[in-house]
Amino acid sequence: MTDEVGVVTGDLTVATTVQADGLAAVTLQYTGAEEWYTLTGSPVDVPAEGLQHLHDTVLDKIRSGGGARAPR
Repeated sequence: MTDEVGVVTGDLTVATTVQADGLAAVTLQYTGAEEWYTLTGSPVDVPAEGLQHLHDTVLDKIRSGGGARAPR
């Protein structure tokens, strides 16, 4: 689920990055496209387990389908 266009499906590229304010932004795009979209619920706090853990959690949610949102 994205803020800009709703649900996206297919071959996606996902990026999880730390912003200047310390929150983690999760964005995604159709692989090979130019436009990036914000995963609904992003930005979020970086968990104690770290950014990679957050990224892996997001990937698991996206792969399971159902309009995934950023974890809280």
